[in-house]
Amino acid sequence: YFATQVDRETVLTGSKRMQERPIKLLVDALNSLGADISYDKETGFPPLKIRGKQLTENKVSLPGNISSQYISALMLIAPSLKNGLEIVLTDEITSVPYITMTQSILDDLGFDTSFKGNKISIRPGTMTHPQEWIVESDWSSASYFYSIVALAAEGEIDLSYYAPESRQGDAALEKIYRNLGVETTFDGGKIKLSKIKNFVTPDHIALNLKNTPDLAQTIAVSCLGLGTDCLLTGLHTLKIKETDRLTALKVEMEKLGAKVEITDNSLVLTHAKTLNSDVAIATYNDHRMAMAFAPLGLRVPIVINDAEVVSKSYPGFWDDLQTIGFNRDIF
Repeated sequence: YFATQVDRETVLTGSKRMQERPIKLLVDALNSLGADISYDKETGFPPLKIRGKQLTENKVSLPGNISSQYISALMLIAPSLKNGLEIVLTDEITSVPYITMTQSILDDLGFDTSFKGNKISIRPGTMTHPQEWIVESDWSSASYFYSIVALAAEGEIDLSYYAPESRQGDAALEKIYRNLGVETTFDGGKIKLSKIKNFVTPDHIALNLKNTPDLAQTIAVSCLGLGTDCLLTGLHTLKIKETDRLTALKVEMEKLGAKVEITDNSLVLTHAKTLNSDVAIATYNDHRMAMAFAPLGLRVPIVINDAEVVSKSYPGFWDDLQTIGFNRDIF
């Protein structure tokens, strides 16, 4: 956005962790379109010095296996570019649902887009009139309540507002957690999560999460609590999130007694026969670490350190957990 604001100079920075997250691929892509972006400190990382100008080029190539946030960022500015934008994605394309969700929003706003094969094309255009939207609730935030129901002896939780034909890739939760003992019932914009009666917990599950990487932490912790071994793949983007999430998961789950092996793309969990109790879970300034481990309190006493980190995406999380009966001592 700032790269397209003519004659406007901006310094874009953030927290210590934000300054450790690589941004070079996006900066290179924008500069190839005619942007004027430089690094204030270390090459490849924020802070960035941005001198806004009109972007004159209309074609860029990016690896398809990078964070979809880079791709979505380019898509969102594309209609404002004089000649529109064509994005060619090389290699295997991951996180496709996030790309198609961005495309569908642009389509709803009246812009002309296409996503065929490895090519995204967006024509220039402007919004002709304001629109009013009802925004669906976040499926990744629902994952923690799926985990709670999976780890509970019994119970039901109602959540609003969710649609059976969701654009969000993380709606895959419905099918994933059916294999972990949770039934999802849709009813007038709400979902009811309920424990499947007489469910037999699987010894092992294997999932490719390349399209839903934000679910990895929650699923891993659910499996840990259920005593289910798991193989999770498609996780290559987790190392450049708020923390190195693969390493963080390994460290914290091993505190609880599990055996965890990780690669750049995968996690293998061998569950602990007995979970260690009263373990203090480090959250690494990562909101999803805190929320993913919280449901485990149903199986073993734990403490979540730096619990306020959830404010990044779900500031009312702990209040909602108290509402359904969690002890505040956990956090």
